[in-house]
Amino acid sequence: MSAPQKTTQSTHEQTSVLISREPIRLGQFLKLANTVQDGLEAKIRIANGDVQVNGKKETQRGKKLFHGDIVQIDDLLLQVTTMEK
Repeated sequence: MSAPQKTTQSTHEQTSVLISREPIRLGQFLKLANTVQDGLEAKIRIANGDVQVNGKKETQRGKKLFHGDIVQIDDLLLQVTTMEK
């Protein structure tokens, strides 16, 4: 797996997070991106409304994410990126 690529977008840092296949569930994605320590923390942060997907608050841990989706947690913008075939 390659290192995340960072770019800037307004006042937020955007990071591409490489996944091996899609879809990936939101809770799994947050763990992969190292934004939460474990599934319990992901569940709590999502349930509390701390996470947005494509600019909308998301409260479903099982929300399926696809290439190009943008996840925001705290001041991080994370873009779902798939490996090229």
